[in-house]
Formats: sequence, C-alpha cells, structure tokens
Amino acid sequence: MPRVKVNDININYDQQGSGEPLILLPFLTADNACYAFQVAEYAKHFTCISVDLRGTGESDKPAGVYSTELFADDVSAFMQAIGIEQTHVMGLSLGGAIGLWLAAKYPEKVKSLSVHSGWTKTDLFIKTVIEGWQVMAPAFGSVTELVIRGIFPWCFTPDLYANKPDYIESLSAFVRSRPSQPIEAFIQHSNAVIAHNVESHVSKITAPTQITFGRLDMITSTRFAAPMTDNIRNTELIVFENASHAPIYEVVDEFNQKTLAFLQRHSGSSASISMHN
Repeated sequence: MPRVKVNDININYDQQGSGEPLILLPFLTADNACYAFQVAEYAKHFTCISVDLRGTGESDKPAGVYSTELFADDVSAFMQAIGIEQTHVMGLSLGGAIGLWLAAKYPEKVKSLSVHSGWTKTDLFIKTVIEGWQVMAPAFGSVTELVIRGIFPWCFTPDLYANKPDYIESLSAFVRSRPSQPIEAFIQHSNAVIAHNVESHVSKITAPTQITFGRLDMITSTRFAAPMTDNIRNTELIVFENASHAPIYEVVDEFNQKTLAFLQRHSGSSASISMHN
C-alpha cells in the first residue's frame, strides 16, 4: 500500500475504485480496512481512499498528545500531499468526529460529509465507557482482544450475538487478521476521544452533511443528533432502527444503500475535484 509523508510522519493508505475522491476515516482501534463492506460498493462509483491515522495500522505512531483536531490536520495535509483539492469525507464514530473537525476547519476541502455514529462533544457517559476500555486494554494485553471482548458488545445488538454467532466470529477473525494497535497508541487515541469537543465549530461546516445513528446505540445515541442538525446548515438525518453503534456491520445493505444514495446526490460538477499523482 502507498505511504506519503505528512506533518513529519508517514501515513499509509489504500486506494480503490474510480470517480470523485471519497476519503474514509477509521474508528477507534481500526485501520484502513475497517470499511471493507462499504468500499466494495462505494468503489464502483468513487475513488475510495482509506487511511491509517497516525497511531494506527501501518502509519507512524509518534509519541505525544493526539486530538481529533490533529487527526483532521493530518488528513488536510494528506490531501495536499496526494493532490486532492476537494473530497467527499466519511467516517464512523472517531472517524465521524474527525470529519466534523475537517469540514469545520477546512470547509473548502469537503464536498460532502457523512458522519455515522458521531458526536460533537464527549459527555460523561462516553468518558466513563472509554476510561473502562483504557483499564481493560492492558488487562487483556492486546488491543485486538480488547476490541473483540470489550468493545464489540457496545457496537452490536444482543440480538446479533444471539441470532448470528457465526457472523460475530467472522468479524472477530477479521479484526485478528489486521495489524494490532499498540496499547500505548490506543491510550493516545482514546484520550483524543475523551477530549473531543468540536461543538462550537460545527456551524462553520458548509458541506451537505448526512448524519446517521443506530437506534439501539448507547455510546453515540440520538442524543447527539440535535447538536449537529441544529448547527450545520444542510443536513439529513437517518436512524437505522435495528442497529447499535456499528451499522456498517449490522445492517450492511441498508447502510450502503442509504449512504451511497447521499454521496451520489452530492457528486457531479457542482464543485471542482482534481486528483494528480
């Protein structure tokens, strides 16, 4: 996979498909492969660029304090490094939080924004859950095992576990097949989640924005809908009734259909997008 030097670090990414660029921003613990079920469809219509954030996958993992704003700065510099002037941006959870920062801070660079299971400002509930994961990570001795045994139950409904145990096992195998995030990097990333606060900046977002939630999500429930829909000028809200925090895995077909429809509605010649190598 290609790597590019950005803000004094090497960023690894994967590129598939053709069409207008669509940058996919991963969620906590994940690398560029986390949207495999979406890229399979999106890449038929868009150039899908899936990145490893600093501290994940095959990208560099420097010491220091990370923040969702820093990740957005990295993505902006990454766009410049590979020659993208403007792009569609999509992310779930942490990826959605980064997308909000990117679209607020660099509005001219974002043609459309898709925020799935996102939030504007970490509250006590999210902080409490994340702090629990921070204790569990060294106890498991592996971020991979933390994901499967500690984080998955927050991402999927009990019904999915009960009715599709083989599917849960296949998702576990997928996670185990990917590079495991070092525990120290996970602490840096999860501290960025705890500190996340873009609430006072989202009114600067000019891109049309799709906001989605899983009805059964506790971490980023629909309590975070109004802070986005009330302050971002052009939004559409979708709630997936049978999903929790990860509809990208729970209701794949419905998720892909509704999100791809949004992306296609906002693609075309209304803004100039150029890519060069």
